[in-house]
Amino acid sequence: MTAQQEYGVTRDPLTDAAGVTHAPAGRAARIVSLVPSITELLFDLGLEGNLAGRTAFCVHPAERVKRIKIVGGTKTVKLDKLFAVEPTHVIVNVDETPRELAEAIAAEGARVIVTHPIEAGDNLDLYRLIGGVFGRAEAAGDLCAQFKAAHGRVAAAAATLPRRRVLYLIWRDPWMTVSRDTYITRTLGLVNWRTAGHNDAERYPVVDMDEELLGACNLVLFSSEPFVFTGEHVEEFGAAFPAHAAKARLIDAEMVSWYGSRAIAGLDYLRCLAVE
Repeated sequence: MTAQQEYGVTRDPLTDAAGVTHAPAGRAARIVSLVPSITELLFDLGLEGNLAGRTAFCVHPAERVKRIKIVGGTKTVKLDKLFAVEPTHVIVNVDETPRELAEAIAAEGARVIVTHPIEAGDNLDLYRLIGGVFGRAEAAGDLCAQFKAAHGRVAAAAATLPRRRVLYLIWRDPWMTVSRDTYITRTLGLVNWRTAGHNDAERYPVVDMDEELLGACNLVLFSSEPFVFTGEHVEEFGAAFPAHAAKARLIDAEMVSWYGSRAIAGLDYLRCLAVE
């Protein structure tokens, strides 16, 4: 197995998740990012000066991102606002960007770069794609090295950790979790955490919070997004299910669901959480 195969780097560095190979962009490239985690990646690759637009959910880095114009939400982009910033490239994601929206943008002449990380190792493809297209290959290489080091630390820790069944909650009223075919589930799997409540017909299924489900779990994880769970919710859970109160804990969803540069810190965060 080659190093690239080990870490999931399998395609041409300038070929995106839709199979489209992009030409290197010039220094005058104007980028609109419709993916919050990739907006942060653009900053970390030194592309702040090329970033012309973002969504309202692109919030990192908190102070610097404020100067970038908002063109709508991830799924509710205002095309007039987007085209007003005259983008040469628009970065989208298979899960977050409606296909018809991506097609409408491409029809107006902007280059659409499609991303679709499905597991942590795919971040290496992502770094190399964005860095390669926009002339930041060296910075992308630095991120790859940092990712590999963090991945190695997780793998070393996982070798000593037991398997645990976890319920990862993303919503309440109704309770919702994540299925197998998600970046989150695969990331949690790096520390031998196996998610519960799967429904192969749905990526984010509704679950019944009952003794059968909770009894099969070692941990109940209350995530910080999209529903913002707090300590109050954990306390409410403990009161409703006292036999399982000790299993509940909060988890920073950005650290386990955001790909891009945040995934590097996310791997260390998950490792530390798992060995507590």
